[in-house]
Amino acid sequence: MGRKELEHFYIGDSYGGNQDWFHSLMMRKGGCAAETACDSSLYFALHKGVEGVYPFDPHNLTKSKYVVFAHRMEKYLWPRMSGVDKLDIFIDGYAKYLKDRGVHCIDMKAFDGSEPYEKAADVLIQQIDAGYPVPALILRHKEPALKDYVWHWFLINGYDQDDETDTILVKAVTYSEYEWLDLRILWDTGYDNKGGLVLFEIKQPTGEE
Repeated sequence: MGRKELEHFYIGDSYGGNQDWFHSLMMRKGGCAAETACDSSLYFALHKGVEGVYPFDPHNLTKSKYVVFAHRMEKYLWPRMSGVDKLDIFIDGYAKYLKDRGVHCIDMKAFDGSEPYEKAADVLIQQIDAGYPVPALILRHKEPALKDYVWHWFLINGYDQDDETDTILVKAVTYSEYEWLDLRILWDTGYDNKGGLVLFEIKQPTGEE
């Protein structure tokens, strides 16, 4: 039994960024991958000491600067007709952004949604225990209560494990809010076309707090 939540950030009263703030309709509708990359960047800047990953002062966050940042990220993770619907599209786009910013310490790899639940649970716990938020992609889902996560990127930055009931809740962050979701239900989408997770690793010490 255990629970761990990673630090995040607030912009005013908002828990992280929000794609509803974006200037264009396409980004408001399909900018979730860019928002997830932006929130990941700010986490690395604030809590892992990674320099250059955010173009402004991470200790002086404002909504207006976050929106400017998101529209810069749009170049790398722009909404497509089918959305950013593959893990490799996110990884390639975000890696290009990091390279252009001169950030070379962050590695990424894909963890496919077709992997079994038990393996996904282990990987998520390992990542969060190591201090990494986890970008997640859900495509279709059979559960109506998860309709807000259909064809959507979001961050997972916490877990709550209950060994007695064999239940793992994960803290899902999106639209400046978070909620705790049953990972087993979240992972079992009921469809063959699945999303998955992106796993981060910092290759060298970066002045972690």
